[in-house]
Amino acid sequence: MFGRSRSSDLHVVVLRDAEAVAEAVRRALDGATPEERPGLERAAALVEEAAAASGAELRARWVAERMAEAGIESGYDSVAAIKALRGAAPGLGLLQAVQLAKEAEAVRSSK
Repeated sequence: MFGRSRSSDLHVVVLRDAEAVAEAVRRALDGATPEERPGLERAAALVEEAAAASGAELRARWVAERMAEAGIESGYDSVAAIKALRGAAPGLGLLQAVQLAKEAEAVRSSK
């Protein structure tokens, strides 16, 4: 998920498999019984919602999950938060961790 470079740029690859999941749900809907249909329709809507998330939102979600695991509820830019991020992804550099934390805080503040 993370890469190192000599420049100060943040290189994060966001992997998405929502299209494959959406296709599987659509196939299941095609052969669904009337009882299964409402649940599969709801699943299809959830997959569409997940597929619409931006890269920044996905990175912010990853940061929020790491913060929750570390018991950090606020202050994503704190020393403890940055340490937690770097512990969760050992190849993550200090600058990258700070950039991820700032981006996650911005996404969180915009909601």
